[in-house]
Amino acid sequence: MVIINAKLYPIDRDPIPCGFVRVEGERIAEVGEMSAYRPGDGDVIDAAGACLLPGFVDAHTHIGIWEENLGLEGDDTNESSDPATPHLRAIDAINTRDPAFRTALEGGVTTVVVGPGSGNPIGGQCAAIKTGGSLWIDDRIVAAPLAMKMALGENPKREYGDQDETPMTRMATAAIIRENLQKAVEYRDKLARAEDEDDEPDYDAKLDALLPLLAGEIPAHIHAHRADDIATAVRIAEEFGLRYAIVHATEADLVAEPLSRLGDRFLGLITGPLFSTRTKPELSHLSFSAPGILRRHGLETALCTDHQVVPENYLLLCAALAVKHGMTEADALSAVTLSAAKLSGIESRVGSLTPGKDADLVLLDGHPFDLFTNVTRVFINGACVYGKE
Repeated sequence: MVIINAKLYPIDRDPIPCGFVRVEGERIAEVGEMSAYRPGDGDVIDAAGACLLPGFVDAHTHIGIWEENLGLEGDDTNESSDPATPHLRAIDAINTRDPAFRTALEGGVTTVVVGPGSGNPIGGQCAAIKTGGSLWIDDRIVAAPLAMKMALGENPKREYGDQDETPMTRMATAAIIRENLQKAVEYRDKLARAEDEDDEPDYDAKLDALLPLLAGEIPAHIHAHRADDIATAVRIAEEFGLRYAIVHATEADLVAEPLSRLGDRFLGLITGPLFSTRTKPELSHLSFSAPGILRRHGLETALCTDHQVVPENYLLLCAALAVKHGMTEADALSAVTLSAAKLSGIESRVGSLTPGKDADLVLLDGHPFDLFTNVTRVFINGACVYGKE
């Protein structure tokens, strides 16, 4: 398949006013200007000047695990019986029949990171999946486990304070995370010292689940809104040498300068949901200006919907509003494509129109940030999964 005569937004380079994208199998094979196009085998789609972008990537959602229309039965976000559950896997609770997946396609979102909720200091393992295709969830996986979800601030306090259980304070939340990480370090070291199976410690599902995090194989995605909670997240992650991203980061713009001094272990910030109300005290600083401020400090920044907080099809609208409040168009598009993929560790698969990456493509009938623009077609792995004439 080849799409011709499109205005291309490759994301990893400047837009191409009139270009083509050739797809072979499930991957992008060639991207270029129409002057370099040579006809070949396969279907030809004439975009007639429409905009072609990589499929949008939402770096933080609860789609499929917090289902629409189902109330308690469809809510599997928080295992509130235990504040430390690193062994839980979001992939085991995602229902691909959640109607929100169709909504995601309507908005051009082709990849979502799905994680446990923020009720637990250590909530479990996130996964990245495609939003269309087979109902069989394993066929949609981009990466699992993708990250270890952690949470600071009001949510763990509320989740367990209402039960009169720990953690009831920010101190206890941080202590629970540290305690479990330290136990995992000791568990790892005992495994390394063991000369045979008899010397190995008894298997511990929780501690075993933290080993990829300690080894740097996956990052921590740490829920934090207030500036002091962001500082705590940094402190804990640096203590244990973790790779990490801050999720939500509502007050990150207030501490952008110290964040910009952090080393390579700090991946960046997944901001949002911004298209929402201030439903709790730690959201008092909520502002669409923040993503642009963070980018001007050189920080990798993504936008997220935190679906269901913001409907999945409004991800691009969130980017448009960030532009209205000072973010550059290029940075805003990257925030829902390549930057989101980088912060999720899946940039080798998705996030830009680059040969070798998955053929996840979105056709728009107007400028990406025009309110009247429609998503006309969506492709995942080279197959059309949404079409609107």
